Amino acid sequence: MFEGKEGENSVEDIVSRYKDDVQTLVKYSDWLKEHTQAQVAESYSNSELSNSMPFPVYDSMLLSFVKAAQQTGMMNRNYHYVFTRNHLTNYKDELEFIRRAEITDMDDLAGILSKYILEGQTKGTTWAQGVYTGVLFSVVDKMRELLHEWGSINFDTY
Repeated sequence: MFEGKEGENSVEDIVSRYKDDVQTLVKYSDWLKEHTQAQVAESYSNSELSNSMPFPVYDSMLLSFVKAAQQTGMMNRNYHYVFTRNHLTNYKDELEFIRRAEITDMDDLAGILSKYILEGQTKGTTWAQGVYTGVLFSVVDKMRELLHEWGSINFDTY
């Protein structure tokens, strides 16, 4: 396992940096788990307008989760480096990485979360895909599990 020494990127530092943000997101764990393999967005278009372009309409709980995630300190616009460094090319790679992650991988877990939240702001299907494939549930649940294991933190919900 890992030695818990003081300083930047020590176990104590990682736990301290992530505990409040993970607490915020754990509140959505049950919903994310229940909606894995479920559609959480519908396409809306106005058939009366000939040049109308369809756009996604999201479940309100998904929008609340996205807003909460955006307000955490976890959003990393350089998330692409996490994917390159760890050879993550699809959601199956992401799920396997999440499954094997340790406390020292918290920044990379935050990078996976960042991809879905930030990319979803410009690509309409990304948020729904993150829920459908279980990646969003898995990353939040793994963070919760690691903080519980390494920091003895018990979260209210879940």
